[in-house]
Amino acid sequence: MGRQPEVLWAQRSDKIYLTVSLPDARDVFAESKPHGAFRFSAVGAQDEHFDFSLELYDAVVPEASKINIGMRNIICSIKKEKKGWWKRLLKSEEKPAPFIKVDWNKWCDEDEEESDICGCIRQLIWT
Repeated sequence: MGRQPEVLWAQRSDKIYLTVSLPDARDVFAESKPHGAFRFSAVGAQDEHFDFSLELYDAVVPEASKINIGMRNIICSIKKEKKGWWKRLLKSEEKPAPFIKVDWNKWCDEDEEESDICGCIRQLIWT
């Protein structure tokens, strides 16, 4: 089993964003299953293996999810099966692992989702 990279998360009513902080990653693998299982693995710059698995709060649409591999991080956009706000990222009510943190730079509250601020963030993520 490998190490866990830092994972930042944020949500919108229709998707979850997972940003995996792993500079110069290669052999990146990210997979989501309809029932909410998410799996990630990659090799870091010093040939270290990184991996983690998550049981997401609710069902997702794997074929509508996307991955964007950058020089410093990997952004996974995971489409929710049902539009709505999850009360937490994971199915378990226990405190998440210490490598998972809220991404306050991408976070958007329910009442802010349609504002210009959240729209600008969406543009920055995928342009």
